[in-house]
Amino acid sequence: MKNNMEINREAVLHIPLSNYAFAESETRLTIRIRTQKDNVTACTLYYGDRACTATPVVFKEIMMEIKARDEFFDYFEAAFETPFSRVCYYFKLQNEGEWTYYYSERFTKELAVIYFEGEIMDGRSEYYQYPYILKNEIPDVPAWFKKAVVYNIFPDSFACGKYISPQHPKDVVLDNGKVCKSRLGGTLKGIFENLDYIQGLGFNCIYLNPIFAGGEYHKYDTIDYYHIDPCFGTNEDFKHLVEEIHKREMKIIIDGVFNHCSWEFFAFVDVMEKGKDSKYKNWFYELKLPVRRPQSENEKPDYACFAYERKMPKLNTSNEEVQEYFANVGAYWIREYKADGWRLDVANEIDRNFWRRFRGAVKRQNKEAILIGEVWENAESWLRGDIFDSTMNYEFRRICRDHIIGDHKNALTAAKQLEQMRLRYPTNLVNGQMNLLDSHDVPRFLSLCRGDQRKWKLACILLMLFPGVPSLFYGDEQAICGIKENEYRNPMVWGENPQLCEFVQNMIEIRKKYIEESATYEVLWKDTTQQVFTFVREGRKGRLFVSLNIAETGQKWNREERKIILASSDEEFLEAMGYKIYL
Repeated sequence: MKNNMEINREAVLHIPLSNYAFAESETRLTIRIRTQKDNVTACTLYYGDRACTATPVVFKEIMMEIKARDEFFDYFEAAFETPFSRVCYYFKLQNEGEWTYYYSERFTKELAVIYFEGEIMDGRSEYYQYPYILKNEIPDVPAWFKKAVVYNIFPDSFACGKYISPQHPKDVVLDNGKVCKSRLGGTLKGIFENLDYIQGLGFNCIYLNPIFAGGEYHKYDTIDYYHIDPCFGTNEDFKHLVEEIHKREMKIIIDGVFNHCSWEFFAFVDVMEKGKDSKYKNWFYELKLPVRRPQSENEKPDYACFAYERKMPKLNTSNEEVQEYFANVGAYWIREYKADGWRLDVANEIDRNFWRRFRGAVKRQNKEAILIGEVWENAESWLRGDIFDSTMNYEFRRICRDHIIGDHKNALTAAKQLEQMRLRYPTNLVNGQMNLLDSHDVPRFLSLCRGDQRKWKLACILLMLFPGVPSLFYGDEQAICGIKENEYRNPMVWGENPQLCEFVQNMIEIRKKYIEESATYEVLWKDTTQQVFTFVREGRKGRLFVSLNIAETGQKWNREERKIILASSDEEFLEAMGYKIYL
């Protein structure tokens, strides 16, 4: 264990051109450095023009502040306007026992200035560098998406009329004889007829799970990428839906499944029929010719699939013809039907050049179209401005599951892990991450709460008021539960939980009223314990405080007269699994 009088050099970390040093605009930089928790008492950033004519470089000084903490580290940060496009910089670390400069991964008491035979040798290249702030290299998220509150709909399960839950399966035969199935019978018209409900809750963006023609009810086995599945409706139905959504100043995101397709997709059928003579034989992974379809789910196919699912052969996304085909698909729905973006399935199993080509095609049609990758882990390498704008943030769900409502819940641990998650990306990308508690792929969060709506509300508050874009799965506001796949994709229910709907509506209103893109996030550590998590969002609209009590017992809460309570589970007391949202 290091003596706190010494700076623990092993704990110090700075990575240039990363989430530790990034541009938010052509004139604004954010610089971070990590130190051992409670080990460094002051950190100063010195930055200057790396191309200046003066020798040595003239540096400006900024006192950095601890902007985040986790279990082991403090994170000092400086966000500042810079007049320089080319920047060099270094740090000075101090505590009660010593001080040191830090640059080029070196600890020293000397600056990079060398005197040789009475002449000054300029060592500016030895400092940390931000070589040039190039506008097109600043990764960002379309501005509208940072203001989005997303309602995620699984089309088969949602509605077949106004407040009418789908209950009847059906099969529809395509012109080519292929069969499309539905399990419950939801339709696009059903979504259209319930837009008042969705908008009334406060949602301004709809994300639809796959809607293109597919064999199974979930539509992740796409047969035809240019037509709406007939179980859901027609292309014209989709056009009307988009037009109505836009009239309401809302947005719509659609699901793209390009890692794999249906074994009824025309290219795979061609390979089945023609074997080595098929011009599509290189469109798929690990094909063994002649291709044979396994007749049993237990039989392993002779071709690569999605998760060994024999009906979903994996596409060879490094093939340029495949890239061109799907780039055209991506552009088509943006250009012809004015969809506002894509959520992209199994995104991290697909060739990166595929995505670069896809991105180029989509952004040429609408530079504000959002591209959201399904990447469950740290997605830093996918968010550098050349592939995706955002990802589905399952890490947010995991932290809520484990530390807000789990058997070993701990508000202090939750706060620290959320800090680690928040620091993974530059700030502008954090504000565009799609946070979620539920999706079509995981058990309902309320079921993990064992039906305790108090716990669910705590997680929902965090979802709505934490940095990022909140996404709510259909029916969460109506307390739909489910552990198994068929259960968490159950039919929508209507009007069964008006109090929970009102709660969701209220949280969205608070978000829209008090939190804008530039609002900062800070954990109030003095008010955060194993039982209570308190944080503040501060911006032009004021300081919004949030206190969540995850404990089974009530906690003391010192109300001051200046505090205006916006939402509370109890007027005075921070009750068991209760909350306070206040100014």
